[in-house]
Amino acid sequence: MMKRLSIVLVLALASSLTFGAPSAVAADLQGEAAEPFAKISSRVEIDDSGGRAVIEEVLVDAPVETVWDAYSTSKGWMAWVAPVAKVDLRLGGSIRTHYNADAKIGDPGTNVLHIVNFVPRRILTLQAELQDNWPEIMKRDAEHLMNVIVFDALPDQRTRIKSYGVGYGASPEYDKMLAFFVEANKGLYEKLIEYAEAVDANVD
Repeated sequence: MMKRLSIVLVLALASSLTFGAPSAVAADLQGEAAEPFAKISSRVEIDDSGGRAVIEEVLVDAPVETVWDAYSTSKGWMAWVAPVAKVDLRLGGSIRTHYNADAKIGDPGTNVLHIVNFVPRRILTLQAELQDNWPEIMKRDAEHLMNVIVFDALPDQRTRIKSYGVGYGASPEYDKMLAFFVEANKGLYEKLIEYAEAVDANVD
């Protein structure tokens, strides 16, 4: 169960941009040069009040259009996140997934990410709809938990993704969960890279 939760949480959780992360997001949108990093890197930042933000960077050898499709279409989500997915890309829309390949969207166990806002091929903000089986501490903070994903087109048809999971509180429980989520997400991003780069290779 925790593995399934981590997939949703890493992609869809954080909080309103009220601390730490806003300046970093703004810098990316202004085109600030990226520092060198491995294809997948993660870190947890702590703001002045002790709140936590999970910041993940992913480098994909594929154009931003391909990477955006992986995040914004049902086909894309089914390729690297879950076997069943339905994306309704619009303000107020949603991304719905199920980890049981035999299930249908709407069946018990369907995960829902609400689309708070987006700029095509540039930014996507998601907020998870928490279910009863989620940790109590996260249900308490649900209205603040969001994920801001920035897509940065790089030279040579590459894309940098920066994911800001913001809004996590300061507590030993959160620290333990975030450490687990960061590690668990690496495998998910590896699938994203494999999918996007394969799509781009087939196009070429």
